[in-house]
Amino acid sequence: MDDAAGAPQVEALRPDRLELGEGIRWTEHGIVLVDILAGRLLAAAGEPTDPLRQLAQLPVPLGAVAPVAGAPGTWIAAAGTGICLLGPDGATRWLGRPEADAARPMRMNDASADPLGRFWAGSMAYDAEEGAGSLYRVDHDGTVTRVLDGITVPNGPAFTADGDTLYLADSVLGVVRRHPVDPVTGGLGTPEVFVTVDDGSPDGMVVDVEGALWVAVWGTGTVRRYLPDGSLDRTLRIPARQPAGVCLEGNLLHITTARVGLTVPGPRDGAVFTARVDVPGRPAAAYRHRAPVPGAGDAS
Repeated sequence: MDDAAGAPQVEALRPDRLELGEGIRWTEHGIVLVDILAGRLLAAAGEPTDPLRQLAQLPVPLGAVAPVAGAPGTWIAAAGTGICLLGPDGATRWLGRPEADAARPMRMNDASADPLGRFWAGSMAYDAEEGAGSLYRVDHDGTVTRVLDGITVPNGPAFTADGDTLYLADSVLGVVRRHPVDPVTGGLGTPEVFVTVDDGSPDGMVVDVEGALWVAVWGTGTVRRYLPDGSLDRTLRIPARQPAGVCLEGNLLHITTARVGLTVPGPRDGAVFTARVDVPGRPAAAYRHRAPVPGAGDAS
């Protein structure tokens, strides 16, 4: 189904234009997002026409964050070559840097918490070397574990409301896989291909209250909603070529886009768009940490 005829109105009211806007989430603290390569954590606060407000800036790429339960103003972040806790004052405490000693330059990419309070983050090579990336899980005690490898550009990850299903895109391959998740251990079962995209790259994703998956499709100027059986339900078109992230704030669908890689960016490339949709979403889950955080240091 294509929404061209009766599509909801898509607006980009804020003046900001991001290089690589991703990781947008609706949290109990409002809408947050990142400009990955600039290492900026941003909030979409105030009036819909206000500029984005910067919450923090790291000297390394910042892939995505999740709030930390019981610690107002603290975020768990996929950043640089690992995972850190980012405090209200901008200080970082590292849980692990698993890609620091990789054979080629690597960085963290998209990430999110699951409904049971674990944090999941993907990594990729700067040159997008095939199969160089991984998916990591951060458990409640702060342990960082590699749970998948052989991924090129991991995006998502997105979870069903019960936390027993993970959607993960490998953007370069144009595929979204669906993984069973053991709710107790966080172990992953055998995945299946959920969707293959032939005309672009699946990027950020979010699951709505009906269990459908919204996918930002890089390179196509579209966001697509897929039903749980994998069938395409609708296509939302936006006036920017590189949709990169999506979140649902109730019935408001927010979409981040990017200018990176465009020789001549258009006037709305890199903008944050909003459209009203008929099926709402839930707030993003928080990371639930149950142990003292080991180590401390800067973001270098």
